Amino acid sequence: MATPVKVYGPPLSTAVSRVLACLFEKNVQFQLIPVNMAKGEHKSPDYLKIQPFGQVPAFQDESINLFESRAICRYVCEKYADQGNKGLYGTNPLVKASIEQWIEAEGQTFSPPSSLLVFQLVFAPQMKIKQDENLIKQNVEKLSKVLDIYEKRLGDSRYLAGDEFTLADLSHLPNSQYLINGTDKGEIFTSRKNVARWWDEISIRESWKKVVEMQNSPPPKSP
Repeated sequence: MATPVKVYGPPLSTAVSRVLACLFEKNVQFQLIPVNMAKGEHKSPDYLKIQPFGQVPAFQDESINLFESRAICRYVCEKYADQGNKGLYGTNPLVKASIEQWIEAEGQTFSPPSSLLVFQLVFAPQMKIKQDENLIKQNVEKLSKVLDIYEKRLGDSRYLAGDEFTLADLSHLPNSQYLINGTDKGEIFTSRKNVARWWDEISIRESWKKVVEMQNSPPPKSP
C-alpha cells in the first residue's frame, strides 16, 4: 500500500482546504498534521525546511516537498491521474489550457479581493483586529467586477473551464465558502443567477462536504 501523503496545516486555512478538496477528489490517502501557528510551529527550523516561507500548507510525498496550494493540487492531479476524478485537471491540452487560465484568474483576480474580505470579515473579528471599512468597500467592488465576468462565462458554460467540474472550480471553493456562509456579503455571489447556480453545484460535492466537516471538527492536538 502506498504511503499516505502528508499535509501540514489546519483545515480552516483556505490554502490547506484547497489541497484537501483536491486529495478527496483524487481519492489520495493523506495524513493531516496540525501546525500550531499560535505557538510559532510554522517558524520552527524543521518546518522551514519543507515550507521556506513559514506558512501553510506544507506537503510531503515521500521525498518530495511542496508548499503552494495550487501547485500541490496540480502535482496531485498529475501523479494520481488514473484514480479518483480523472478529468479534474483535464485529459487533453486544450481542456488543460482552459483549466489553467481559470486557475490563473482565480489566483490573480479572484483571490486578492476575496482573500482580503475573508480576513477582514471573518478572521479579523476573531483576532480582535479592527476592521477597515474602506478596505472592505473597495474590495467588495473589486470582487463584484470579477464576478460580473464569471456571471457571463457561467451563462455560456456549466463550469468555468467547460461542462465538467475541474480544478478551476475547486480552487474557488475556500474563499467562496467563507464569504457566502460566514459573512453578510454572500449576496455578491447569490445575486448573480449563474454564479449562484454554479456555487450551489460545486459546494455540494462530496469532496468539499468532507472538507467542511473537517473544518467543523475539533482540531487535533499537536504532538
